[in-house]
Amino acid sequence: MLKNIVLVMVSFLAGIFGAWFFTFAIENEASLISREEQIPDIGLQTSNTGKFIPHSGEKPEFYPRAELESFIEASESSTHSVVFIKNFSGTDSRRYSIFDYFFGQGAPQQRVSTGSGVIFSEDGYIITNNHVIDRAETIEVVHKKRTYKASLIGADANTDIAVLKIEAEDLPAIEIGSSRNLKIGEWVLAVGNPFNLTSTVTAGIVSAKERQINIMGGEFPLESFIQTDAPINPGNSGGALVNVKGELVGINTAILSRTGSYTGYGFAVPVDIASKIANDLIRFGEVQKAIPGLEVDEITPEMAEQMELNSLDGVIVSHVIRNGAAANSGIRENDVIVSIEGNPISGKGSFEEALSYYYPGDKITVQYLRSNKPQKSELTLQNLLGGTGVIKRTFYTSPLLGAKLETINAIEKDRFGIDSGIKITGLTRGYLYDLGLGEGFILTHVNDKIAEDPEELGEFLEDYSGRLKIEGLTPGGRPFVQTYTIR
Repeated sequence: MLKNIVLVMVSFLAGIFGAWFFTFAIENEASLISREEQIPDIGLQTSNTGKFIPHSGEKPEFYPRAELESFIEASESSTHSVVFIKNFSGTDSRRYSIFDYFFGQGAPQQRVSTGSGVIFSEDGYIITNNHVIDRAETIEVVHKKRTYKASLIGADANTDIAVLKIEAEDLPAIEIGSSRNLKIGEWVLAVGNPFNLTSTVTAGIVSAKERQINIMGGEFPLESFIQTDAPINPGNSGGALVNVKGELVGINTAILSRTGSYTGYGFAVPVDIASKIANDLIRFGEVQKAIPGLEVDEITPEMAEQMELNSLDGVIVSHVIRNGAAANSGIRENDVIVSIEGNPISGKGSFEEALSYYYPGDKITVQYLRSNKPQKSELTLQNLLGGTGVIKRTFYTSPLLGAKLETINAIEKDRFGIDSGIKITGLTRGYLYDLGLGEGFILTHVNDKIAEDPEELGEFLEDYSGRLKIEGLTPGGRPFVQTYTIR
């Protein structure tokens, strides 16, 4: 009997405890919900999707839903403007001798390399990387499963930018944004067409700006890369880097990797530079580079200590070209340039980028330090020939010769002490290679006639037979004379 009474009492108490616990749990959940609704007071705001959005400041901020949810609009607006590019080379049998066929050393064998490009205008101009189309004999562009034969309008090894043209109308040209307004930490998309996979999109942020990684060729390499962690892999070169609005902010160019695949470091040419280069190539066939008439170096901690500088920002003038723009304005060696047109200069990358937006003949104000005292000078930028007007530097590309022939500039004339000459660039296997001439050789006379016109010289060499005498300079400036018998 006593056991039954104890059992009833325990059951009664368990029921009371269970009811109390249920009531406590409900009140605790309500309290938690109440605290969540008050989260904006401590720096968070709920969106209409129920997600929490961080903000700065005391009051909650509301962000556009489109920027937070996805990159759908940016992807849709930019992928239609990215193309697949095929570079065909090694197909011109005239570039090989009969011995190549017999001994199998370089007989014609087609090589194909690929990359991406961005539609720059509705009438068929396309921006890509110079290394994507380098040494091409034939270029094809694939857009929306249609294949077009492309012509090379121009290329600039200094920035690794090239412009192609296809015969088409009403193409979906990409919207152009601003790389100068791009912020570190901003979201970006890398859009490419690797291996003809009909546009691939990856996302990341802007990791840094004004990066220099020392990969550019050319006489005046310009490196001021946008660094991004948006994955860029082989085949994406020449593709688009776009912001969340789908606007072009850069041309994907390189990766830094020990494996050959993307490892977190991608680099793009800023669109403000790429657009200026592309417009110059389209309008003039030549980049209108503005020369300040000086060379600069980064400021190292050792230099700063020696010169008693308070900052590592700026660049130090290492050389002033005789009779150049800087010399005429009074700038000297060891002056420290700190701003151009009021824009601060942090290093060599920002210095080169700042100059890249100007044309020969433009006047700019340069602020600098001399013996730690602020100075200011106005200088008139010059072109590569030493003048202040627009120039059209002529060149001639010949698959048979296996090279591009181009006139030398004013700096080279001054360096080598010559009045004229034709330089060999983009050398591949061909006629000039077989003659023993190398990349960067300057031809000053052919058969005792002054070499001045690239097209005239190129056509002459393509058709010539008989005794051939060539005079010129090696890339280091050493004179040479060669005589050949051409059959």
